[in-house]
Amino acid sequence: MISQNTIAQVFDTARVEEVIGDFVQLKKAGSNFKGLSPFSDERTPSFMVSPVKQIWKDFSTGKGGNAVTFLMEHEHFTYPEAIKYLAKKYNIEIEETEQTDEQKAQADARESLYLVSEYANTYFQKTMLKTDKGQAIGLSYFNERGFSEDTIKKFQLGYSLDEWQAFTDDALGKGYKLEFLEQTGLTIVKEEKRFDRFKGRVMFPIHSMSGRVLGFGGRILTNDKKAAKYLNSPESEIYHKSKVLYGLYFAKQSIAKEDNCYLVEGYTDVIQFSQTGVQNVVSSSGTALTSEQIRLINRLTNNITVLFDGDAAGLRASIRGIDLILEQGMNVRVCTFADGEDPDSFAKNNSLEELKDYLHTNSKDFIQFKASLLVKEANNDPIKKAETIREIVNSIAKIPDAIKREVYVQECASIMDISESVLFSTLAQISKKGAQEANKQYKQQQKAFEVVKNEPSSKHKIDVQYELERKIIEILMLYGDKTEQFEDLILKEDEVSKDLILEPTVHQARVFEKIYLDLQEDEMMFSNERFKTLYYSLIDKLNQDQNFSTKNFINQLDQESASEVTSILMEDEKYNLHDWERNQIIPKEKEHSISQLVSQTILSLRCHLIDKKVAEYQNKTLNNTDTRNIMEDVKDYLGLKMLLSRKLGKVIS
Repeated sequence: MISQNTIAQVFDTARVEEVIGDFVQLKKAGSNFKGLSPFSDERTPSFMVSPVKQIWKDFSTGKGGNAVTFLMEHEHFTYPEAIKYLAKKYNIEIEETEQTDEQKAQADARESLYLVSEYANTYFQKTMLKTDKGQAIGLSYFNERGFSEDTIKKFQLGYSLDEWQAFTDDALGKGYKLEFLEQTGLTIVKEEKRFDRFKGRVMFPIHSMSGRVLGFGGRILTNDKKAAKYLNSPESEIYHKSKVLYGLYFAKQSIAKEDNCYLVEGYTDVIQFSQTGVQNVVSSSGTALTSEQIRLINRLTNNITVLFDGDAAGLRASIRGIDLILEQGMNVRVCTFADGEDPDSFAKNNSLEELKDYLHTNSKDFIQFKASLLVKEANNDPIKKAETIREIVNSIAKIPDAIKREVYVQECASIMDISESVLFSTLAQISKKGAQEANKQYKQQQKAFEVVKNEPSSKHKIDVQYELERKIIEILMLYGDKTEQFEDLILKEDEVSKDLILEPTVHQARVFEKIYLDLQEDEMMFSNERFKTLYYSLIDKLNQDQNFSTKNFINQLDQESASEVTSILMEDEKYNLHDWERNQIIPKEKEHSISQLVSQTILSLRCHLIDKKVAEYQNKTLNNTDTRNIMEDVKDYLGLKMLLSRKLGKVIS
């Protein structure tokens, strides 16, 4: 168990904008930061981070919380793992007691997969660095590739012994279960036999964005033609190769800083670039590029430079990935190396300055690259040239931004020596065809529901009491500890007319005391159970703690309650996502009239509850023959509401 002292130190030290900035490209938006949601596929920012409140809110999915809850949501960490991650990030020493066997057994299946993968990673590293066979075979291979000791340690490279079940036997001997060894793909089970999947291979661990080991890539060192040169972990609950990029954990900060990501094909390309000094590089690990992988990069930068080796045969197939990048609205450049060269060999044989200079000089815009490549293939054949132009326009059609599309059409016309009008006409045809196809698919989807008659949709009814209770929680969180001047109107009977009147009186009180006493006086209760729990927790905390902190309060809540509180606090921040101030729309600052806001909210709740009471009495008259007393009560309530409404009007003004 992690000590409370460590947890408190982590919460005091961690900055939510720094933690999230490792995973999402954040841009300044007033006093906050905004970015693309890491939980949904979007092109318009709906993700907001508040450094002042130390919370975040994702308006596209409704998720929110603090730095710890972000790691739990995004990286699927348990609470202790999130604390450990932050402690490591901020160099905080962790005080904890050793887990018992019973506590280990309580870890869920998903966590067991992570534990097995972490153990395997440590095992492969020790095998290579601490055994004779590991040093003679695995370490020698990496040394021949030119990898330094620091590089080998940074990327946690290792070696799996060329024995059938050396790893499996060791893992089972340490208490790890065979079912999890099999689920991660580290062990192959066939009836009574067990085999190490990566037998006799050098190992490349594949990390998540936060550094957790998800799976492995293994390279064979023998000339066995029947065996695959590279072997990856199979799909598992924690490893989905289409959603992972090799090296992203090590490159994410550099990608955001440089505002560009170099995309290569293999593990060694990434490692060699990093060792030379270019850190903002990732690999698709030999698999076809996917939309999910592109979106991982898009969280950090809008710019990708795709690096291809000199293999002309592979170029044609590889450029299909460019269209996927364009569809995500990203900027794409392409850089190729000479025949016989690849990113690994070029970085190994050149200095950092030479490598950077080459990348800068030879990186072309995607349309220049694609045109030059396809024109060579056309070889002055008019038919092939026409096909080439159509293929380029097909790529342009995938770009969501209309201005970019027009610029690229103009460039294509210049390169291919063809009129812009023809290209625009072709682009319109492709776009129309795409729209028709999308419409056709939509109609097919709708047809499946035609058997059910569509009922006219009723307008969404606002739950007034829910909104007012929510507003009270917001006021307590933001201003609960502030002291304000409150004007109350006391209900009295006029000595002359005997009518009920409201007499003003001014007093000073802390906001939470004012709210608590007003609700107690009228015996008003929260109808929403979660708000009720939060309300009493806040009142208790504000009453006991003279230095109440919103950040500390949220940190002590469970994940669900923290998400609810964050949603409440960040409600107004979503206006910043749309740059309202730039359009001369300035939301009113609540801080300028806290006492009015408190009084208005309490009065509105009173009026709402009176309406509910009146409706309740009116329903009683339908089943009650003696309605005189009931109607008298209704009259009194309506009179009270009229006075309160008058008071409410004064508060608003």
